[in-house]
Amino acid sequence: MNIPQPEQIDRRRLESINIINALRRGTVPASGLERIAVALDVEEGVIGKQLDYVAQGGGDTKFIRGEYGSGKTFLVARALEIACTKGFVTSHVVISSSTPLHKLKGIYQQICANLRTSDEEHAIKTIIDNWLFSIEERLISVSGSGVEDSALEAATEREIETALAGISEVNTALAAALRTYYRENNAGEFQLAQSALGWISAEPNIGRDFKQKAGIRGDIDDTTAFIFLRGLVSIIHGAGYRGLAIAVDEMEITQGLQRNQREKGYQTLVQIIDALDRGDMPRCYFLFTGTPALYDGSRGIRSVPPLYDRISVVQTDAYRNPRQPQIILSKFDTSKLELVALKVLDVYAQAYAEPDRERVSHRFIRAMIKKITTRFGGRVDVIPRIFLKEFVDVLDKCELYEDYDPADTYNFDTGHLKGELKKEEEAVMVVSF
Repeated sequence: MNIPQPEQIDRRRLESINIINALRRGTVPASGLERIAVALDVEEGVIGKQLDYVAQGGGDTKFIRGEYGSGKTFLVARALEIACTKGFVTSHVVISSSTPLHKLKGIYQQICANLRTSDEEHAIKTIIDNWLFSIEERLISVSGSGVEDSALEAATEREIETALAGISEVNTALAAALRTYYRENNAGEFQLAQSALGWISAEPNIGRDFKQKAGIRGDIDDTTAFIFLRGLVSIIHGAGYRGLAIAVDEMEITQGLQRNQREKGYQTLVQIIDALDRGDMPRCYFLFTGTPALYDGSRGIRSVPPLYDRISVVQTDAYRNPRQPQIILSKFDTSKLELVALKVLDVYAQAYAEPDRERVSHRFIRAMIKKITTRFGGRVDVIPRIFLKEFVDVLDKCELYEDYDPADTYNFDTGHLKGELKKEEEAVMVVSF
């Protein structure tokens, strides 16, 4: 019989508290998403198999399509969680006016800034340090522990060049920057070492001193960002991780750009898909999200036939096939929201105490959903975030006050939501006079 150890119980409780805290704030929890996921088993299975393929040296991609309220953000977070458990480094990029799809440098910069491992956020320094350490360890195992520091450093610098040979044939700057980082870090020149990391990450305004030390001219730009991304994935794998999983979220903003910018952004996607299919980006997984208008609208992906041909789906009947280029999410409905609520009850029990299932019955949950949807034009799909915030509040009050009976007391009023509603929620809210 396997009895949970105290540290396992503590970890589970901490994760449970984190989930409930996130729901209180109306955000997606950082971990434990499988505990509140519903109706995503098929999609998760497909993504998991893709990641297994990428971990063996392949490259792959998936496009997620759904309206607001279909759970795109949740599935993206869940996919990155799955990737993390499989030993991948992950990064989540949100397309915006400051990080548009057609600016590859900006996307690369955000990838670097948001690198995450199972243990750490903003993990680029740790990843590069682990890679360099693995090179040193390999050299010591070959040469013996008696190798002098200066000889080890020289051999490591040569090995950096060898490890990135394929990249250096096209652009020598990445290897030069990494050698400089290694050298300055060992010499205790941490400011210069930090500048090297900043330059590798495409940060703006890196000082002239670093570039002179490294013998580098200029910065990473839109034409070289792809090359550097390939180099980054190579470093990630060399540091002991299975690969890099990148989520590119909210691509629909691209539709609002000028035609030349839109088309350049969509051509970026063609470039990524073709590079993955050719095997030019091994151990790299891309996940893209967008609304149906992005895929089918006149200013969307359909306007660039080469891209549309690559990611269009064969059919969209009741038997969903997420193995096709797109995962098509249906809108959230009452039954799904009820299931989530029941799962949240179980999580709450592990975070705090077993909820009173009589006061917070399935019948009450249905009534609560109805009260909230009524104020949002009957649209269940726009209320999950609001419902879960309200639901956790009910659970808290049930635990804190023995005489609190939500069946008699709970009433939904939108007054307290002023200033925090998203535009999609506000658009369907029924205004009371």
